[in-house]
Amino acid sequence: MIELRKFVAPEFVFGAGALDLTGQYARNYGARKVLIVSDAGVIKAGWTQKVIDSLESADIDHVLFANVSPNPRAREVMTGAALYQDSGCDLIVAVGGGSPMDCAKGIGIASSNRLDVLKFEGIDNVAVPGPPLICVPTTAGTSADVSQFAIISNEDEKVKISIISKLVVPDVALIDPVTTTTMDAYLTACTGMDALVHAIEAYASTANAPIFDIHALEAMRLISANLLDTINHPDDIELRGKMMLASLEAGLAFSNASLGAVHAMAHSLGGFLDLPHGECNSILLDHVMAFNFSTVPERYTQVGLALGLDLAKMSADEKKNTILQTVDRLKKSAGIIKTLGQRGVQTADIPKLAAKAIKDACMVTNPRDPSQRDIEVVYEEAL
Repeated sequence: MIELRKFVAPEFVFGAGALDLTGQYARNYGARKVLIVSDAGVIKAGWTQKVIDSLESADIDHVLFANVSPNPRAREVMTGAALYQDSGCDLIVAVGGGSPMDCAKGIGIASSNRLDVLKFEGIDNVAVPGPPLICVPTTAGTSADVSQFAIISNEDEKVKISIISKLVVPDVALIDPVTTTTMDAYLTACTGMDALVHAIEAYASTANAPIFDIHALEAMRLISANLLDTINHPDDIELRGKMMLASLEAGLAFSNASLGAVHAMAHSLGGFLDLPHGECNSILLDHVMAFNFSTVPERYTQVGLALGLDLAKMSADEKKNTILQTVDRLKKSAGIIKTLGQRGVQTADIPKLAAKAIKDACMVTNPRDPSQRDIEVVYEEAL
């Protein structure tokens, strides 16, 4: 029986030159003054200025908020919300990777609901939609530009919270692959692997569905075929376009099917030690897959096929080992070679990390229901 599912996605424009449409779309929404949310790296790369130029060409005023950390903090969101309100803004444009986009989502709902952003943690806890939000992603991996997720760091609790609501789905995503040409090799690797984790977790999720599977599998195919070439040829716009398309496909999949233990555990790590999200996901991926494998072997077999493996004459154990080794080899070939221990995680940290991960909303749709001890063991194996 085909289970009932809904599919949520924003309007999006994909291709070279999409960024230049920011002013036109802001004008379509009747914007008078825009809050631009970005960060120092994106400003230095020049993409924020291009968005400003587009807004100015449409005679739309703006104010810039760029105090956004790599893992955006709740206090940063609330500072941005105050600036939005005090400046009389009526639309938000996010320019950057997942951090500016998540921060912008938080600013929007905090402004419209007049509540601290941490009050929205969990699923469907946003009562009033935020102002119109236009996202211009500059990385190929986070997919915040098309998702109903916003991830915010709670500094007091040292944990990243998940806000999941269709009311944080952006109104428009202007997806321009040219913006990703300024990413360095390691950021390209981490964001590309982040997209792969999105696709694999969405495909294995207990909320999977045929319409989501199409996007997840295509993302896996694109990433396995193009990630390493993109790292080696960073100025190749065709390769950058394929990775940006993979990010989009993965985003459409996970935004609707949700995620699993990799993300739940990565959120705990990111909040506790302020580690890069894509790197955490990459380190954990094959370890979590090994834990889940016996529950969804057919699903992971399809993952292996999407990664280009010939599994036809293999036994069940051979398939499992080959798939896990391929995932491990891909991340290491991309340059993600450190373990959690090498990134500062200590054995004594693991019970605290697991206790927070087990409560994360992404754990709800993990294919295998873990105990806290199960999560501790996976962390230990990734040390």
